[in-house]
Amino acid sequence: MTDRHTLERLSEEYRTGIPDDLREARSFTWYLDTLYDDPRVARNAHQRVADMFDHYGTQYDEADGLVEYALAAEDPLHDGENIFYGREIHEAIHEFVNKVKSGARGLGPEKRIKLLLGPVGSGKSHFDFLTRRYFEAYTREDAGRMYTFRWTDLCSVIDDQDPGDDTVRSPMNQDPLVLLPKEQRTAVIEDLNEILDAPYTLRNDQHLDPASEFYMDELLAHYDDNLEAVLENHIEVIRLVASENRRECIETFEPKDKKNQDETELTGDTNYAKLAVYGESDPRAFDYAGAFCNANRGLFSGEELLKLQREFLYDFLHASQEGTIKPKNNPRIDIDQVIVGRTNMPEYREKTGDEKMEAFNDRTKRIDYPYVLEYESESKIYQKMLQNADVPNVHVEPHTLEMAGLFGVLTRLEEPTDETVDLLEKAKVYNGELEDEEVDRRKLREDAEESADIGEGMEGVSARFIGDEIAEAIMDATHRDRSYLSPLSVFDHFEANLGGHGSIAADDLDRYERLLDTVREEYRERAIEDVRHALAYDVDELRRQGEKYMDHVMAYIDDATVDDELTGRETEPDETFLRAVEEQLDIPSDRKDDFRQEVSNWVSRRAREGRDFDPQDNDRLRRALERKLWEDKKHNINFSALVSATDLDEEERGAWVDALVDRGYSEDGAAEVLEYAGAAVARSEMEDGAD
Repeated sequence: MTDRHTLERLSEEYRTGIPDDLREARSFTWYLDTLYDDPRVARNAHQRVADMFDHYGTQYDEADGLVEYALAAEDPLHDGENIFYGREIHEAIHEFVNKVKSGARGLGPEKRIKLLLGPVGSGKSHFDFLTRRYFEAYTREDAGRMYTFRWTDLCSVIDDQDPGDDTVRSPMNQDPLVLLPKEQRTAVIEDLNEILDAPYTLRNDQHLDPASEFYMDELLAHYDDNLEAVLENHIEVIRLVASENRRECIETFEPKDKKNQDETELTGDTNYAKLAVYGESDPRAFDYAGAFCNANRGLFSGEELLKLQREFLYDFLHASQEGTIKPKNNPRIDIDQVIVGRTNMPEYREKTGDEKMEAFNDRTKRIDYPYVLEYESESKIYQKMLQNADVPNVHVEPHTLEMAGLFGVLTRLEEPTDETVDLLEKAKVYNGELEDEEVDRRKLREDAEESADIGEGMEGVSARFIGDEIAEAIMDATHRDRSYLSPLSVFDHFEANLGGHGSIAADDLDRYERLLDTVREEYRERAIEDVRHALAYDVDELRRQGEKYMDHVMAYIDDATVDDELTGRETEPDETFLRAVEEQLDIPSDRKDDFRQEVSNWVSRRAREGRDFDPQDNDRLRRALERKLWEDKKHNINFSALVSATDLDEEERGAWVDALVDRGYSEDGAAEVLEYAGAAVARSEMEDGAD
């Protein structure tokens, strides 16, 4: 039994998770000294968010020129619960971060809305959600710390100040540097940039918010323009931690019915409780509760942004381009935030076709966030779904999630323009199953981008639909007292529910049903391979055959000899044996040298990495050797027993079931596969024998 979580232990764990200075008030002088020690404290929102992505770790894929950010690839804060899969997704995240980093350098994107465009269920909302969670965590760490200020002892100077407002926090959570007049602030920032070790320079041209401007003017007048006296006597610097729940430095905004939405939700409104105290035109009577106000210094997240009415989107023009907002009957207010919007395809097409939206469209940086296009990566989404849920005691059979992923991917791919490659082969190329020497993966992607309406992967069946059907199939299995989930049952749920799903257009149904038939046939081939394994597979023999193949390949490449296994004499490489293996992959004789060099290079790379040779680690070589073993052993198999259950010896059947169990099947699932694919294997071999 694990140690109990006592209240004392829980309290201590909480205390260690918050900044040490969260409740501590500091002087402006302290803050100025802190900036000279660590200039990064004065970063703007784009700079802080950019550094956040690097802070949690990166990995560079040189082949694809792609940076994978651990925030999304590993999710270290949540033990991997929110990992994102698929090259396309990490490309989108890479592009998003590049836009933020460009904005951090003042290259232009800081004045644009980062618009995540993608189909429903592609994960763009979840990525936005995760970014907000990490920003909260980052600002709690020393590396991401930031500060704001509050005005104190105001009633001692300002005669009409409400006693309830004797201490007033910066309503926009502004950086304390903004308290310095422009000329003096510029001098400080120039000093900081000289000692800053970063790919960007610090900049801050903001004005104080109107309420703070009022307090500053009143206090400077009282102290005869002695700025030091104002800052020492009436300013406290406090730690600022982002919190979406408290609406501090993070704000989400979503469209509502036109009649129930007002621009004041974005820019703030009059504080009617203070109106009677201060009067109508007094800046102290303004309520800085608008979404842009709350997001200052951090992240603004616009959900389904393009569903907003056109007139409502005008507020985003100055917010993005000028970094200001204009509340009704109030002066402009400077803002500093990363504005992120999300939208689905129909709304995007509608707004981009609207000439009156030209100004808004010009202020957006579109980032395509497509569906995953590698079906093994797609299957990991479903694995994660099952890992994060309370799944009944149902065994997921081999190929189930991969075939579900394959169906989803096939619906999303553009048809190849190369007539020598069909859609299924293209999916396998994207999945890394075929080498670039066979099919040019890069050209397939380039052709698809040219032929797609917006981009490949921006249409098709969502992972959400597939995940829902897997969940239904699991529950159906429990109701029927089935202890396993097989691809066949998932296919049945797909077929039954495709037509009733709201996000699937009726025009696509026929094509999706044909693609489902393609996936059924692909699974049938894999099931047949598994049955062949059960009948003839031998790990030790596979390794021996693999070692023999490599010995002869290396001798062939080096124009050398090999030792005969029986006599020990030196002989020429066995070309008959080599071709017997290679022909299992339909490799023609004029391509044999390419294949042999490929596997030779693979073995050499493993040797340099200190890894032993194992033919099972090379998919193509493994498949070839397995098929060769089948050809060698199938003559000793009782195929009639597979066709007729009455001819099947229980001991023989048990051995086959056990072999399938070793490959990851449950006993009931193994029995289903034997029934589904065993007869097909037997008939095929018996027909070949008759010929």
